[in-house]
Amino acid sequence: MSRTARLSTPIEGAQLPTVCVPVVFDDDGYVIPQSVPIVLGGQKIPRALSKDWCARQGLKAEPASVVVLRALGESTVVFVSVGNTYSNLENYRLAGAACARCAGEGSLAFFVPTEVIENPRDAVQALVEGALLASYNYKKLDSSSSFDVVPVGVSLPSVQTHNEVVEGVVRGGVVADAVNWAKRLIDTPAGDLSPRELAKQVLKRLESDAHVDVDVWTETRIKQERLGGLLGVGQGSAQPTRLVYATYDPEPGAGLPHVALVGKGVTFDSGGLSIKTGEGMMAMKTDMTGAAVVMAALSVASRLELPVRVTAIAPMTENMTGESATRPGDVLTIRNGMTIEVLNTDAEGRLILADGLSLAVEADPDTIIDVATLTGAQAVALGDEVGAMYVSTDELADDFLAASRRSGELLWRMPLVAKYESHIESDVADMKNIGKAGRAGSISAALLLQRFTDSRPWVHLDIAGPGRCDASRGYLTKGATAFSARTIVEFLTAVAQSNGD
Repeated sequence: MSRTARLSTPIEGAQLPTVCVPVVFDDDGYVIPQSVPIVLGGQKIPRALSKDWCARQGLKAEPASVVVLRALGESTVVFVSVGNTYSNLENYRLAGAACARCAGEGSLAFFVPTEVIENPRDAVQALVEGALLASYNYKKLDSSSSFDVVPVGVSLPSVQTHNEVVEGVVRGGVVADAVNWAKRLIDTPAGDLSPRELAKQVLKRLESDAHVDVDVWTETRIKQERLGGLLGVGQGSAQPTRLVYATYDPEPGAGLPHVALVGKGVTFDSGGLSIKTGEGMMAMKTDMTGAAVVMAALSVASRLELPVRVTAIAPMTENMTGESATRPGDVLTIRNGMTIEVLNTDAEGRLILADGLSLAVEADPDTIIDVATLTGAQAVALGDEVGAMYVSTDELADDFLAASRRSGELLWRMPLVAKYESHIESDVADMKNIGKAGRAGSISAALLLQRFTDSRPWVHLDIAGPGRCDASRGYLTKGATAFSARTIVEFLTAVAQSNGD
């Protein structure tokens, strides 16, 4: 199931099956904004809720805690906590998700008290994101239900505030739609999503986006372009390898800031001849998350008309055990001429990213960002809710962490330890594709990738843990999360804004 977001009036919103009212916690209990209608769903809405009443009903101070009030023949009223402030964006995402789940498959309205919100546009965007992301259901593609945003205020919202709310609804809808599109790709069984089919689905979405050009490279082109890492990983599969090269340039020749995105697109990872266990393969249809993320981010940039250039590169392949599969000890030559000794064929993501990064450098961007479900070591270090971020400069790290805070996707900056370069030294090639067993595996992978960035400003996101969710929580649904897509969008938005300042 997926909902659509729209703007509604108080009269329209009050008629929907579920009506949601935000409340904020303070020392005395819960406060309901003055602008919320006095009567909703046939029930009188107080301006405050006592601590005792909240305790009896189970309404807690934590964001997204809810109380559901049902009246026969009337709309269901949901009181939802937004914490102790009206200004926390993540709390609005959580509140939107909680309300969407309370509504089931039906439509719902959320009354937004604009007089107490510092930035209505961002709050509404976060609210819509949370509701629509939580409404994702792989088994149910189409739905006629809606998430209605109802702006209210004391006095009535000004024209400027109304416009900000409208923009928030639009932005939240665009971002959530792209993330849910990426999630659907990631959740698709590998038997239905070969590299060729993944490229087809990306082309289908992007070809109608404004100012976007998409080029799908077949194996013939890939060989001509000397992408030895991508070819080496894919040669054990019966499915042909692909690479999608997409660009978004709204003002050609205008000198806009340019960001290159590179995403790992392994549609299934058996580990190759260094084969995984059966259990280790169960979730490996999601190993193309990086490719889906970067293409979703480019699509959002176009649909939001951001004044920034974006180049998105996604090498797509399967890592299988066919008779032509790369053997441990083989040496592959990457596009930029560097060679990699493959000692573990299950460390394949860095091989195809090396080609992708080499292409990104040739596009001459100001910043390069790569995204991959790359190493189990990342999940060991940071678990399944925090992504690993490797960054080449402190300034870029600050900018990207700021984007992370706005998106609510948690990142932790990891060290690029120069001394660990020795871990990937090879006797027969420029480097080997694994470091020391059980030692700094995520760092070793990042150091290898850094060699293909030509010392440009660069962010590497290892999202092996948070790229998947074992159970629904907050606005995340079980399965694919498309983690980092929203952070990249926030980063692109900030880059575009800074260029205009």
